[in-house]
Amino acid sequence: MTLSLPGTELAAATALVRQRTRIRAPTVGIVLGSGLGGLATHIEDVTSIAYGDIPGFAEARVPGHRGELLHGTLGGQEVLALAGRFHLYEGCGADTAAFPVRVMRALGASLLVVSNAAGGIRRTFAPGQLVAIEDHINLAFRNPLIGPVLEGDARFPDMSAPYDPQLRLLLHQVARAHGVPLEEGVYGWMTGPSYETLAEVRMLERLGVDMVGMSTVPEVIVARASGMRVLGITCVTNPAAGLSAEPIDHAHVIEVTARAAESFERLVIEFVRRVGGAP
Repeated sequence: MTLSLPGTELAAATALVRQRTRIRAPTVGIVLGSGLGGLATHIEDVTSIAYGDIPGFAEARVPGHRGELLHGTLGGQEVLALAGRFHLYEGCGADTAAFPVRVMRALGASLLVVSNAAGGIRRTFAPGQLVAIEDHINLAFRNPLIGPVLEGDARFPDMSAPYDPQLRLLLHQVARAHGVPLEEGVYGWMTGPSYETLAEVRMLERLGVDMVGMSTVPEVIVARASGMRVLGITCVTNPAAGLSAEPIDHAHVIEVTARAAESFERLVIEFVRRVGGAP
């Protein structure tokens, strides 16, 4: 059985964005994680819409998340960007957390770039390290596809390669060209908002998790179910609990991502330029 989202929220959301912007044919959608919203300042001819104005969107309440959908041009390409996201720890479901990706897909985006801030499990990761996500482990055990099959979704999407290998290769080429150190790793999703215990960090390390965070996976699942290609980038903000003598707090997360922002922005701008074939 195929149904639209309850209350026709998807249709209403896309209609509002079309009404408020000069949208034509965007191919790239971007999700900006904690402290990485500075990329928004590079979007030209930008139009912004507050999340509170868009049907089906929750309010963004976490520091470092502006809470706006942006439309404009980046790296010579028409893009849609989410300046902030929704998290399960704020009280929303996995389907709500992923809903903005459905809107970007319905507006024409066929490629999704997701970014996040995360704690480093791999002991060689220093704060500020950028990592191309090669895979993830869903340790929140939530899935945004539970329920009726929505139009355009696969019922049983293949998740053997959720993060496109060719897109990761292109990102590595861009990183080398710009002298930006870039690693690859596996992202583990836990709901938060509490940080991990020492025992949980030991478990994550044994499971092969390289960085752990509180977002991203619902968005990627919906993107793959709807046929989007996905690139994921993590900014490692701190060693996970027990791997450093320093306590973990969100203000430090924002501070570290701010320091890494310039490299992140250069990577994404040039990646978008190259993936779209702009000169």
